[in-house]
Amino acid sequence: MLRNQHHVYTSKSCNCSSSLSLRNDPTALSTALTHSANSKCILLGSQIHAQIIKLGFCNDIFSQNNLIKMYTKCGFLAGGLKVFGEMPMKNLVSWTLVVSGAVQNGEFEMGLGVYLEMIRTGLVPNEFALGCVTKACAALGGKELGLCVHCFALKVGMEKNPFVGSSILNMYAKLGDIEDAERVFECMDNLVVGCWNAMIGGYAQCSYGFESLKIVSLMQYKGISMDAFTFINALKGCLVVGNLNFGRQIHGLIIQSEVGFSTAVMNSLMDMYFKNGGGLYALKVFDRLQDKDIISWNTVFAGLSQGDDAREIGRFFHKLMLTGLKPNCVTFSILFRFCGEALDLVSGLQFHCLAFRFGISDEASVTSSLINMFSKCGAMRMACLVFDSAPFKSIHTCNEMISGYNLNCHNAEALNLFCNLNGLGLEADECTFSSALEACFRTENQKLGRQMHGTIVKSGFASQGYVCSSLLKCYVGFGLLDDSFEFFNGVERLDLVSWGAMISALVHKGYSSEAIGLLNRLKEAGGKPDEFIFGSIFNCCAGIAAYRQTKSVHSLVVKMGYEAHVFVASAVIDAYAKCGDIENARRVFDQTSRFRDVILFNTMVMAYAHHGLVREAVETFEKMKLATLEPSQATFVSVISACSHLGLVEQGDIFFKSMNLDYGMDPSPDNYGCLVDLFSRNGFLEDAKHIIETMPFPPWPAIWRSLLNGCRIHGNKELGEWAAKKLLQLVPENDAAYVLLSKVYSEEGSWSDAAKESSVPNTWKQAHPGCPRTSLPKAIIAFPWGNTRNQSWIYQPLSSPIMLSFKAKQDEQVMVTNVVDSSYKFDLLSAIPSLVWSRLPSYWALQREILLKKDVEAKGRLKLPFEMKNVINNRILTAHVSSGICSRMRFSSLRALLLADFSW
Repeated sequence: MLRNQHHVYTSKSCNCSSSLSLRNDPTALSTALTHSANSKCILLGSQIHAQIIKLGFCNDIFSQNNLIKMYTKCGFLAGGLKVFGEMPMKNLVSWTLVVSGAVQNGEFEMGLGVYLEMIRTGLVPNEFALGCVTKACAALGGKELGLCVHCFALKVGMEKNPFVGSSILNMYAKLGDIEDAERVFECMDNLVVGCWNAMIGGYAQCSYGFESLKIVSLMQYKGISMDAFTFINALKGCLVVGNLNFGRQIHGLIIQSEVGFSTAVMNSLMDMYFKNGGGLYALKVFDRLQDKDIISWNTVFAGLSQGDDAREIGRFFHKLMLTGLKPNCVTFSILFRFCGEALDLVSGLQFHCLAFRFGISDEASVTSSLINMFSKCGAMRMACLVFDSAPFKSIHTCNEMISGYNLNCHNAEALNLFCNLNGLGLEADECTFSSALEACFRTENQKLGRQMHGTIVKSGFASQGYVCSSLLKCYVGFGLLDDSFEFFNGVERLDLVSWGAMISALVHKGYSSEAIGLLNRLKEAGGKPDEFIFGSIFNCCAGIAAYRQTKSVHSLVVKMGYEAHVFVASAVIDAYAKCGDIENARRVFDQTSRFRDVILFNTMVMAYAHHGLVREAVETFEKMKLATLEPSQATFVSVISACSHLGLVEQGDIFFKSMNLDYGMDPSPDNYGCLVDLFSRNGFLEDAKHIIETMPFPPWPAIWRSLLNGCRIHGNKELGEWAAKKLLQLVPENDAAYVLLSKVYSEEGSWSDAAKESSVPNTWKQAHPGCPRTSLPKAIIAFPWGNTRNQSWIYQPLSSPIMLSFKAKQDEQVMVTNVVDSSYKFDLLSAIPSLVWSRLPSYWALQREILLKKDVEAKGRLKLPFEMKNVINNRILTAHVSSGICSRMRFSSLRALLLADFSW
């Protein structure tokens, strides 16, 4: 193929050279060089360069300038600089061409240097030089230098030149200063269509979508003719707004205009439709487009890759190959990343072979996408081979490799590559630091984290949003709360990403009050929380059952217009449900279920399951199927859990089997865990054991605990000992096996065995944060509900934390409480240590926000008896209690509820 191309170019150049040899005409040479530049054919351009030398035009400024233009447009900046350096005489056009060429090839600093050198020679820059320099200032983020260039334009009287004015306006917009861009626009006298286009593009650049569309409406009102760039910038504004209807109106204007079916405009139109959920409209535009270029095909591939239809992408790629067009680097980058998201390694390898065949597998963008695909598919060995064999390693390639290591939990390798960047001659950017900090956080390497912080400050990335977020997450993850707040307060300009990262990190580490306080600080600073911040706050409220805060933040969400956002709505539903207010959770779901999102339905099903409302959970699941929403594995986790707690074994088993039979879905480990819990909790212990032994995953500690807990409930000592042995083989130092096994023995009255088992683990004897030794329970009391004065009760002094149970008859209403001396000051909320709360695998655990009867004195003295009202909550199930009688539940025995440090 290359030989054929060489033959074509040689024949063309020979024909051109033969004609030029008859006419020593610089104009003809210029025409040939222009053709070479437009076709990006540096081979033809080099042959014409040789012809120029042969004909003696080395000192002709016109010919030399055309050579510079040809080399820079072909991407060979070094050749243009060589011609420029050898020129005996240079004019303004020569300098301007070098400045423009450097900027076009991404050498912005070089372009600025040549521009300053040109000014020192005494030449006055023209509008093209100023336009290129403002572009370089915007790319480098040099606002001060941009202001200097603007002042110079004012000084020489070129600020009202349409080209210069548009360039300055565009510079301010790219620097994020839309107010200065508006001032420049308002001060321009001769507003040509290019100035309007720059203002529309500036608004879109700064995420002011409505304002950009207003400018389009104003242009139409004033009768200003719109060109292709007007519509391209207007479609960018539609993307910012995210309104498909606006985009369709712009489509109508395009049809009415003289632009017609311009390929560039149609490509932008398809991109707008795909990103605003109008994929069918985009494909219709694509089908009607006559002159499809490779950008058109890439737009379709990018749009289709947002879904998960690999077959459709393969069909379009087959059509592309039949057209004779050749896929480029962008094509394969899109396809590789799609294969990575779809975990389709087979298709990815086929595309890799094609990329190798077309000779572009070593391109930097393709290499980065390949590493991304192999990493997401878990093929880290192949990713390393691609990285090691890359002829040129850019910082983007290294970033993909570090991210791949993090994704596959190879954190040490990620940090090793980061430390070797200097040896590769590369400088880390914000993405590098963010990925390296993530690896540092996972390895809990505080020393390296602090060193990295110092490097970030020296490199000038300390105020960059994503790097700030990663640093905050790192410090909070290390438990260095003071350091994280010190860094947070020291940042001069905090963006919303940094606020969100700090709040999310605090919530994740359990600092609930600090997270809510930070939300208040954000509001006081005039900031507006986004959907991610609201999601974190609602997760925080759900975790601590903060009902009042949930209602307050919900009102703020409604006020700011986020109630229709799926991510926020699902978090609101979850928070209300975990606070015990299932009615408000249902109300929010009813208001948002019209959006037909699977996450909303999953959240509502889980909420009903937590409250033991299995009928409502199943009804919501059926509504989900009627809405043509395909349930996910999380959906089945919810419904099977609901069946587990209500004893609907057959129904739960049907749901589990329907995953594969009805939806072609392979059950996840969580689904198997729920099925084992369903069988164990309801007495089908042999079935649970069979599932554990035959499932396609190796057993993990939680699934053995479920079986062991079932053995405790139903008194199967032999199977309980076997399950405990398996659990201890996985986690020898975990005390859950000993505690659960001691309960199995205590259920049968084997107190000596129970005491023996409970005294084995040493972890209870260690001082845990939040659980001092003095707060461990000494006794647990249980007695039936009714007249407690005449009722016998059970008391067992505890030398170790054995949880006893009171056996009741079927459907008997039982009340469990504690007996204390009337003079003993008892604080229910502080008496139960956090470690015990987190380690209650038994039937019930009291929620911290429990309401007692009025006979609890203000000073915290507890009089007997007392009633539990409102919500009794455990991590899996919530049951509603009224007047001390547990409703909606049928159970054979109620486990011990209250753990306290009793004084006898």
